[in-house]
Amino acid sequence: MTTRTSDNEFESQAQALGFDFNSENKIGGNYAPVILHGHEVYVSGQIPRIGDEVVVTGAVGKDVSLEEAQLAAKICVVRALALLRNQLGSLSKVKQVLRITVYVNSAHHFTQQSEVANGASDILLRVLGEAGRHTRTSVGVAQLPKGATVELDLIAAI
Repeated sequence: MTTRTSDNEFESQAQALGFDFNSENKIGGNYAPVILHGHEVYVSGQIPRIGDEVVVTGAVGKDVSLEEAQLAAKICVVRALALLRNQLGSLSKVKQVLRITVYVNSAHHFTQQSEVANGASDILLRVLGEAGRHTRTSVGVAQLPKGATVELDLIAAI
């Protein structure tokens, strides 16, 4: 019987999404994807990119359904967790996710940004348990890098 750990649950969630997050997370510029400062870790904005492909693009409520946008949020947060795991060696070192910010490429009439962000919040709780409970802001925007539907950043205490 396998003991439940945050690292095992991370692998389970990644597999459930049908993606391999063990490959290198590509970054798109001259910045650090993760900064460790004291007992806090800052993860730069993640878009729903798998390898070289942004897998969910367009505006929610126009080009993309709520369910597709929630999938995008899940991919973003799993990318962020992969960066944390690579930086820390194990997700068990995360004491608390302090905050996530979820940016949602939204059609003018779309107002369910918080429901999109729930996709990411649910993954954090599944993977990290109570350490995944966090504060959150979700914001509708007119455009995101590479046409992505969602971008997410994260701050955690270790």
